[in-house]
Amino acid sequence: MIVFTNGCFDVLHRGHVDLLERARALGSKLVVGLNSDISVSRIKGNGRPYQSAEDRKAVLLGLRAVDEVLIFDELTPEKLIHQVKPDVLVKGGDWTVDQIVGADFVIANGGTVHSLPLVDGLSSSAIIEKIAPPTDEAAADSDIVASSLAQHRQVFNDVIDSLTASIKECGELILDTVRNGKKILICGNGGSAADAQHMAAEFVGRYETERRALPAIALTTDTSALTALANDYSFDRVFARQVEALANEGDLLIGISTSGNSSNVIAAVMTARQLGCRVLGMTGATGKKLASLSDACLMVPSDRTARIQEVHITIAHIWCELVDAMIEVG
Repeated sequence: MIVFTNGCFDVLHRGHVDLLERARALGSKLVVGLNSDISVSRIKGNGRPYQSAEDRKAVLLGLRAVDEVLIFDELTPEKLIHQVKPDVLVKGGDWTVDQIVGADFVIANGGTVHSLPLVDGLSSSAIIEKIAPPTDEAAADSDIVASSLAQHRQVFNDVIDSLTASIKECGELILDTVRNGKKILICGNGGSAADAQHMAAEFVGRYETERRALPAIALTTDTSALTALANDYSFDRVFARQVEALANEGDLLIGISTSGNSSNVIAAVMTARQLGCRVLGMTGATGKKLASLSDACLMVPSDRTARIQEVHITIAHIWCELVDAMIEVG
């Protein structure tokens, strides 16, 4: 039986080895899907990976549990899973079965899916922080106004340096959706709900160009709809229920979560994928989970919610300009 798991494996540690050995024990061959350098950079942010894909592959193949390593460029291993057709699909315990990409395909083909518990206290992020502890320049500055403006400027400089390609890639997803007459659905909770409504209002509103030619664009975070649905369903399924009701194959879901871990946004993303929708993620520097589930993702190089949301709105304005330009040309 073929067992499949995937990951970046950029900073390999004992927890990884333990997981791979337990995965191998579930079958007769373990195939590891390895994120390419481009894929890791899009999931982990600028400066990653620390080791090249070929180096990471060589290290994995040196483990007795690993039989084969296949490198993939996409953010998710879904295409690779369809090619390998594993009997067993495995991820670490920080991923529940309903969050594992490819689970529905493997189960539909008679296979099994496992979320294996992780070794407590071991993570690549913790190791990286020990090697290079983060500095808190803002805390050292007693002038909140000056400090916040300096952070704002630095984040936008980082965006210019590292996110231009991602902004264009995500913008192409939006333009392609509009060209094909499909819907754009947007969801986000907390402060991201306000971002979602702001974006939706500008996509369907006038903004700088009258958009009478635009197809229907649906907003999944309308407060009245949330209030009604929340009375009948648990909060974690509110967005997923709305996606089920509104989405069709070929539509685009924009999922917004500054942390990248919002359970209701993740549930909506998984539902959208099952319906054949494409997914555009918007998150911050630590939003690996959302990025790993998206077809394209915008990861703002900051872990400050305010800074992340500022960039999200700014980039939404740029996407509106792209739509306006397409309409004018058309």
